Amino acid sequence: MPDAERLLVLLRHGQSEWNLKNLFTGWRDIDLTPTGVEEAKEAGRRMKAHGLRFDVAFTSALIRAQHTLALTLAEMGQTGLPEFRDQALNERHYGDLVGLNKDDARKKWGEEQVHQWRRSYDVQPPGGESLKDTVARALPYYCQHILPAVLSGKRVLVAAHGNSLRALVMVLDGLTPETIPAMELATGVPLVYRLNADSTVASKEVLTA
Repeated sequence: MPDAERLLVLLRHGQSEWNLKNLFTGWRDIDLTPTGVEEAKEAGRRMKAHGLRFDVAFTSALIRAQHTLALTLAEMGQTGLPEFRDQALNERHYGDLVGLNKDDARKKWGEEQVHQWRRSYDVQPPGGESLKDTVARALPYYCQHILPAVLSGKRVLVAAHGNSLRALVMVLDGLTPETIPAMELATGVPLVYRLNADSTVASKEVLTA
């Protein structure tokens, strides 16, 4: 099977209403802003221009990722694909921080503490998940459901969230607990991977404007 058929594209949802307001969102079910809608459509246009097509899609249990997926596929003229939704792909749960403005959180707990909660690998915010916790639920789902689809020859699109997708990028790019916290995923920018038969990365492309 040619490497070109082992296609995996990761797409972070477009800007959400709480991204715009600089609030910790986590599992709160917040939809896209008009900018986020346009980012999702633009992702579809870019992928269509690169000749990408998909056989199956995976997304989270949250509307901002589902809406991004629907808009992207509509722009590509590929509606009606089999779609699997699972909370294993949800954003990291921020616990007691959910709904708080990030600047207000810094004033309350201090710059360094909030930085630790947001950027460390294994420090949990109060009542919430660390990135390590997110990896612990997203990675098994990837190994059990997404990766087998890719290796079987299906062209796969995953529309999810910054932290759940970073869990997948950590494995695909060979990042470590020390290097993954600095890795950021832009909203609405497709990451295009083509895999070898042994699930290693044959090529990676970031579809920026």
